[in-house]
Amino acid sequence: ILNMKLLLAALLANACSAFTLSSLASPRPAFSLRGVASETAVVCIEYQNEFTTEGGKLHDAVKPVMDATNMMSNTKKVVDEARKAGALVVHVPISFAKGHKAINGQYGILNGVKEGLAFEAGTWGAEICDEMSPEEGDIVVGGKTGLCGFASTNLDMVLRQNGVKDVALCGFLTNCCVESSMRSAYELGYNVKTLTDCVAATSMEAQEATLEHNFGMFSIPMTSEDFVKDLEKSATPA
Repeated sequence: ILNMKLLLAALLANACSAFTLSSLASPRPAFSLRGVASETAVVCIEYQNEFTTEGGKLHDAVKPVMDATNMMSNTKKVVDEARKAGALVVHVPISFAKGHKAINGQYGILNGVKEGLAFEAGTWGAEICDEMSPEEGDIVVGGKTGLCGFASTNLDMVLRQNGVKDVALCGFLTNCCVESSMRSAYELGYNVKTLTDCVAATSMEAQEATLEHNFGMFSIPMTSEDFVKDLEKSATPA
């Protein structure tokens, strides 16, 4: 009986060790810097009026970095060229029902969102801004109520069902939701690229520190110009 228990324990240990996060990901080919447009998604995180537009509750906090990097114009060019090349454009907004009851913390950025009544569903502030308005063929992923674009949404399923292997991340905030989504995408087995001039934080210090110390650990940081050049070279023939 003792030997049988030991055998079962060993089999269970082997099964558990095999069932890791990476085993949930479909097999990936060897990484190459240049992806295939038809297997690429540009994931746009929180391009909503609260951040992007004058009058938004968080706009003044991110405006200096947005202006310094020309973030909005760069991102608009990326999504336009991505569509032309045959890549997928995915929008991942955040929103909360009135009262923000999904947030119960007493500290941190989400508590600040709740106290400021930001990103309330159905309000102008929670809407995707006009400049980044979804177009035919784009996908809008709902359900984001936290920092990571994957955690409370079906983003991973959407990407896999569309044959996506490479993701290019852009949006807000550089050192918060973008970085959280980047880490998850990396662990889920995607080839992750972060567009360094298509992200914004609440200060240049936070922006530069994140780009310098964190992005390279979980992604290939690159400019929007370099990303667009790669897309053009791998575009799906019309």
